[in-house]
Amino acid sequence: MEEFVNMKYVYAALAYSGLGIVILGIAFTLFDIITPKFSIWKELVEKQNVAMAIFLASLMVSMAIIISSAVHG
Repeated sequence: MEEFVNMKYVYAALAYSGLGIVILGIAFTLFDIITPKFSIWKELVEKQNVAMAIFLASLMVSMAIIISSAVHG
């Protein structure tokens, strides 16, 4: 019976996805370390700063695009 999905591509996609998520987490942690004047958690949860949430979302999307381009080649 012919396979519909080649498993090596599935494994590669899982490996690259995991690598991208790890790198994105490291980048976010570095951003949190680099900006010691304010606490990201305090700004988002306690103060409910919507502008900070939008900024962080755009930061995460831009980092994700850069990481995916680097991983993809």
